[in-house]
Amino acid sequence: MDVAYITNAERLAALQRYDILDTPPDGTFDRVARIAARIFHVPIALVSLVDQDRIWFKAREGLSGVTEIPCAPGLCASVVCQDQCYLVTDALQDPRTRENPLVVGEFGLRFYAAAPLITHDGYRLGTVCVIDREPRPAPKPEELAILEDLAGIVIDQMEVRLAARQTLESLVLAEGGSDNLANPEALITICAWSKKVRIDGEWVSFEEFLERRFGMRVTHGISRDAMRRALLEWKSRSASTAPQAAAAD
Repeated sequence: MDVAYITNAERLAALQRYDILDTPPDGTFDRVARIAARIFHVPIALVSLVDQDRIWFKAREGLSGVTEIPCAPGLCASVVCQDQCYLVTDALQDPRTRENPLVVGEFGLRFYAAAPLITHDGYRLGTVCVIDREPRPAPKPEELAILEDLAGIVIDQMEVRLAARQTLESLVLAEGGSDNLANPEALITICAWSKKVRIDGEWVSFEEFLERRFGMRVTHGISRDAMRRALLEWKSRSASTAPQAAAAD
């Protein structure tokens, strides 16, 4: 475990900006944990966030009564120190884990696979991980890719909630100042999946909401990061189709 990275001030600031630590259970993150457990056929799956000195569980499938553990024995703290999936097929035989209290103690961890939660600006904040108390063969690369996709979904949902909170704060302040932040009637309901906003009993696009409520008109652009990702995806697709086209000729 890289303690310097775990306690890095910029990484911790990135974690804090999402305001997610110690929040109540959330159906979206719970669903990710359930899907991970089913795909890997394991009894335990977690969505974890690595704080300065603890690992806090945002979602738990198959693990009750535990909401956090110290960083020291937690394998999730090792996961956030790298960009790739972290895999232990038999923790008693793996030199990285065979003396870990979670392995040799009552919990009896044997198998562990995790994908890091990586923000769009590159900070690794936590994991989506799957756990078994029996050794297991190494997952196939495509299975680990699914774990990475689930981690990506978690980050996307964290971004949606961050954007919703920032928008809510801006709109409430625009409507009547900070006193309205404590007024339940000022709250805006945003669908976590479609990102539509509920207004007068109807789900509408965010752009339509702004126009109805504030008379604002919205234009669209594309950020530099999104443009870069789109270009990389286009290059990847072009590279994969080129051999097929050559073979056809």
